[in-house]
Formats: sequence, structure tokens, C-alpha cells
Amino acid sequence: MASKPWLTHQAALISLLILWRDSVICTGLAVDPPEDLVILDHGHLGRLELTWSPPASLVDVPDCLLRYQLEYFNTYWDSWSAIRTSSRSYSAQFDLMKDVRVRVYTLLSGPCTNGTLIKSTKYTEVVQKPSSTGEAVQDVICVFHNMEYMECKWGRNPKILASSQLNLYFWHKELEHAEECPKYIISDGVRSGCDFTETSLPDFTDINLCVNGSSFDGPLKPTFMSLQTQNQVKPGTTDKLYLHTNPDMQLEIQWECPVGGVPEDCLEWEVEHNQEGSDGRMTLQQILTTKETSITLASNHENERSCFRVRSKLHKYCVDKSFWSEWSQPICHPAFQMKKDAPEPEWGMVPVYVYIAVAVIIMLMLSLCVWGVLKVRRSRQEKKPDSLLTTLFARSSVLTVAEA
Repeated sequence: MASKPWLTHQAALISLLILWRDSVICTGLAVDPPEDLVILDHGHLGRLELTWSPPASLVDVPDCLLRYQLEYFNTYWDSWSAIRTSSRSYSAQFDLMKDVRVRVYTLLSGPCTNGTLIKSTKYTEVVQKPSSTGEAVQDVICVFHNMEYMECKWGRNPKILASSQLNLYFWHKELEHAEECPKYIISDGVRSGCDFTETSLPDFTDINLCVNGSSFDGPLKPTFMSLQTQNQVKPGTTDKLYLHTNPDMQLEIQWECPVGGVPEDCLEWEVEHNQEGSDGRMTLQQILTTKETSITLASNHENERSCFRVRSKLHKYCVDKSFWSEWSQPICHPAFQMKKDAPEPEWGMVPVYVYIAVAVIIMLMLSLCVWGVLKVRRSRQEKKPDSLLTTLFARSSVLTVAEA
């Protein structure tokens, strides 16, 4: 047990020696930091080139190995990344919507330092601020549908005028320059996304995207993002489900993988199981996870009905992330809803039917009465002219006889 404290002290001494060796100045050489650190943007939408020059004090130092330690803040991982190189340039991926922070040290070793590695105590640093003017689109989401075609869509920012012209550009290492969206998605007369159906995009390669635009108020604030297509996959919806009862009176659910380019062994599944009682109320709801395309459950009770539906996504052993597919159509056992006892009519509902029937009868009777009255009136009007004519003829006959 006494050896453990001794080992701890030895480790501490070794750490101090390493720190001392990095900071020591040998043979009277003062190690200065590099000069002329520059960030070059070649229009690759986040892929930047960093260049620097050796310190003037070490240009003509013989028997020395001159190297550099480059450090930059990786906003994707929220931490500093560091590399050591003898080159005077380096390319890295940055999120241009955040600060670009880069610093570089000088490393010196070789016979001129008696084999000791010397690191400059100071460093050269550059900080590049993002654009802070204008408004940006919201919620840019790219989905690689069933590994067949990719679509990128963005949400509408209420602060952006409807007349604004939006553009999407993309770049990856197989392209010399950034290219514009091959086919825009139009919603209500406004660009709301990009369709890459007829464009081949490489897998396992950073694809940089930028959505920008202009309006009457000036340029819009650009939105940048970097992705890899295999991490944006949304599998197709499963449309073939099978459900049957095996001899052990257990329910066996089977389904087929969606047709497309998604590898079947990369899929994991969620099975939603809903169970209803004879009264139609939900008695059980559960989500089951599996990497197989079948699952077996204990059979439901005689007076219960079970329904199932499934969805899938790519699991973590194939990709870093994935989207869930849409749920399949449910399949149930029994296939049809169980017959429920007909509910007895409530007394509160009986007068309603009676009132409706009485109202219909009254309307019919009123209609018949009105029709009868109108008919009688018409018949009387037709008879009046006949009676007047008869009276007139009778009177004229009497007058004629009297004159005779």
C-alpha cells in the first residue's frame, strides 16, 4: 500500500518535467509565435483555409526542426481541437454563424535545442465574427427519403418579407465551386425548400449548405449548416404487416422492410400495441423496440381487441442519427370491431323523436288543409260567371215575352 503514494509523486514529477521541457529556452533561442495568420474563405460555405508564416527570428536557424501547433474552436463539438504539423496551412470545417477562433504556436526541436521540444509561450490568434445584419430563415431541415432523394426545407420567418428572394447553395469536396439548388420547392408562391432528386450527393462526406437571399430592406442573414447524407435518412413507411395466432394461442406480428436503398440490417423498429376492451376504451398502450421484423405476444382476452403498427429508423451502429419513418397502417385482431350490446335508448332522447314525428305530421296536415282551401276557392270563382249569365238570359226572356 505504501508504493501507491510513491507512484503518485513520480507521476507528478514527470508531468512537471514535461511542462518544463515545453517551456524551456535552450541555447539562448527565444521561440516566437508564427506570423501573418490569415483565414481564407474560398466560397466553400464553411470550409476555411488557415495559413501562417514562420517567425522572422527563426527563418535562418540551422539544425532545427520547425513545426506548428494549430488550435481552433470546434463549435460543432463545443471544444478546442489541436493538430501539430510542419505545414504552414490547414483546412478545417467551421460554422460561419458563430465566431471563428484560431490560434497557432511555434514548436522547435532538433540539434539546436539539444533534442528538447520548445513551444512558444505566446501564440498568434485571429477571431472572425459572423454577419449580424438582416434576418435569417428558420428551422432548416434536410431529409434523405429512403436513401433515394434528399429534400431540404426551411420555415418562414415572419420578419422576412413575402417578396424576399431566397436561395440555397451547396458544396462538397467533389465540387470545385458551390452550386445553387437544382430545383426549388415552391409553397404559396415562395421558395420553401430544395429538391435534390436529380442530384447525386456523396455519402460519408461533409456537405455544406447555405440559405441566403435578399429583400427590399437589404440582404438576408445567411444560414449555414453541414451534414452527411447517411445521417439524414428517413426510411419509407412499412406497408405490409401480417398478424395471426399460432398454435400456442399467441399473437405473432410480422412485417416487411420498406422497398428502397436502406440496408435492412441497419433498421431498428418500434411496435405500438394498443388494446381495447369491449366498451371501446383503451386498456393497454405500449411501445416495443426490436431489431427483428417480427414479434410474438400473449394472445389477448376474448373480449379485447389488439391493434399494432410499426415504424423504423437506422440504428446507432450504422449512422450517428436518423429520422423515424411514418407509422404504418394499423392491423388488428380480431380484424373487425367486436359487436357491442346495443345501448338502450335513453328517456331523454325519446321526446326528440316524438317531437320530430309530430312536427312532420302537422306540416303534412297543414299542407293538405291549405291545398283544400285553395281548391274550394278556385271552384267557387269558376261557378260565379255561369250563374250571372243564367240570370241575365232568364231576365231577357221574360222581357221578350212581355213585349209580345
